[in-house]
Amino acid sequence: MSVPPEIVALAERRAAARAARDFAAADALRDELLAAGWAVTDGPDGWDLSPAGPAAPSGPSAAHDVARVLEEPATALASVHWVCEGWPEDIDRAIAAFRAHAPAGTTQYVVADVTGQAPDRWGEDVEVVGLEAGTGWGAARNAGLGRSGGDLVLAVDGSIEPTGDWFGPLAAALADGGVGVVGPFGIVTRDLRQFDEAPGPGPCDAVEGYLMAFRRATLTRVGGFDEKFRWYRTADIEWSFRVKDAGLRCEVVEVPVTKHEHRMWFETDPATRAKWSKRNFYRFLDRWRDRWDLVLAGPPRDHDHDDHDHGDDGREGPVTLPDGR
Repeated sequence: MSVPPEIVALAERRAAARAARDFAAADALRDELLAAGWAVTDGPDGWDLSPAGPAAPSGPSAAHDVARVLEEPATALASVHWVCEGWPEDIDRAIAAFRAHAPAGTTQYVVADVTGQAPDRWGEDVEVVGLEAGTGWGAARNAGLGRSGGDLVLAVDGSIEPTGDWFGPLAAALADGGVGVVGPFGIVTRDLRQFDEAPGPGPCDAVEGYLMAFRRATLTRVGGFDEKFRWYRTADIEWSFRVKDAGLRCEVVEVPVTKHEHRMWFETDPATRAKWSKRNFYRFLDRWRDRWDLVLAGPPRDHDHDDHDHGDDGREGPVTLPDGR
């Protein structure tokens, strides 16, 4: 498709504004291009224009009203996603670090925000999906993921700060078509009650939600996170098990990142987080409790498939998970 000359002229003016660090003017010109039906992306060799897909809503929206672009052709190498439920300064730090170590080519940054941050807080290269207050974690995460234009998709927590090439190791691991989700932090279990940190790179039972990377095609195939998880905890384990149920593997990959304090965990009242964690874990267990074929260690020696000695609801305790995840 040929690009009208007046559209090219707008893109050139925007590039000049960016070069002059006049980001307000660049943002206005980007919006003018979008209104005319064209999306501009920036790469190492300059800018590129393509027909714009459905626009992200400009104001707070219900999560299910956010337009999805997963069925459209990819427009970026990678899409990096955050959910902002507070502590936007953590996402400031994370985005700056991802930008500093981004690969050559286009990287899309998306923040699903339920706190009412200004749409331009994180810069013109960040798409902010403003969501209604009270939107749960799972629904917010899915609303953002639905905007993924990258072949490689990262669901990240604000506690993660890259210190080097984050794209290369993840892309290399996901080049194996049998791998479904990877990340620098994983967990393993022998009984679906106690989960421990994976001992090192390689297969794991679940990739932790600090940083989960997967192909866009896997997201389309498996679907998004369970939206019954209004709090984040255990949603990563549940989604990892769905990836494995689709015949794909979970693996820990060495990625140069620093893991800062997980603010949602440490700043939530201990009694409240225990209640929410238990509720989320039992939802996971109700679906996956007998799927020993998805556990690396297989069934425990004393496993009783008849469940007659379990509690009334068939769920044993106690449950042990690494703090914060």
